[in-house]
Amino acid sequence: MTSTDSRTARFPFPFPRDQYRYSTNVEPAGNPTDTVAGSWGDTRIAIDDHYHRELAERERILTADPSRHQCLPHMVPAAWDAMLTLMRTLAAEYPDTMTLERRANTWFWRNDLLGIEHSFVFGDLTTLPAPPLVYICGQIQEDVVLLDQREGALWGDAGLVTFAADWSFGFDVGMSFLEIHGPVPRIHTEKIITRAHNFLMRLEPRQSYRRTNWTLTVDGKLDTSTETYPEWGKDRRTLADGPLAEVGDRLFLRTEVQHLIRLAHSGAVMFLIRTYLLPLRDVASVPEWGARLYKVLEDLPVDMAEYKGISRTREPGMRWLAAHGDVEL
Repeated sequence: MTSTDSRTARFPFPFPRDQYRYSTNVEPAGNPTDTVAGSWGDTRIAIDDHYHRELAERERILTADPSRHQCLPHMVPAAWDAMLTLMRTLAAEYPDTMTLERRANTWFWRNDLLGIEHSFVFGDLTTLPAPPLVYICGQIQEDVVLLDQREGALWGDAGLVTFAADWSFGFDVGMSFLEIHGPVPRIHTEKIITRAHNFLMRLEPRQSYRRTNWTLTVDGKLDTSTETYPEWGKDRRTLADGPLAEVGDRLFLRTEVQHLIRLAHSGAVMFLIRTYLLPLRDVASVPEWGARLYKVLEDLPVDMAEYKGISRTREPGMRWLAAHGDVEL
């Protein structure tokens, strides 16, 4: 199996039907989901062939813009809790390359994939080379957002996000969960966001669930945050105005697998956001996927397409899929 085949086999194709509308679409985490091309989701943290490349990209983005990491003072204990939870998860899911041990008050962490051997004391920042979220996010491909629960609401008060899709964590930090999702069409009038908020509020310690989200991205860029819009905003226009033959390689289906975990020590809710990118050419190599994506794009309401930022790229994507995919017109 080639690397492209492997990427397709592990890709979390996000459409169970020919129509897409917003929903909470949560399910228990840690169980594999079979697709017509393979399977995904057997682990909460996904390490793949892009591990070193994506970690290098995260380091580059953080160096250029340290504001991608935010931790309000009251969230420092939650950041430590998140780091230790992620280490425990990595050690359980990848025991051949990750190890976490405790001896008295000292923790010993080893990541053979990166050649890391480090000891630290929980809560003592002088024993880490970087703040807890910066340290652990330098070893996972997921973005992390921590939600504090107080005053009957959830608040996005800490996180490290380098691979945002047309949003800014630096802008959202300190907002409530409902405020963060304020611009999303339909989810308020249809009470979807209220149900999601209530679901998260009821999460028990160590419970974990997952959901998927999706959009279209040009040229396979992981970082399409609002901060870097001047760098990638024109890509939608150049794709729409460019040759149709290039669309299969330039336009990517972008799926986010979001894990939702209640942290046991701090009580914060941790969002893990893992981004997967698959060019339309590879999507169309699975006939059922190409046909379904075409139908989803064709049916998608205008307001949802505009919010997802795909108003320019939807039509070229559909035209390319009609020409190269197993699409019945």
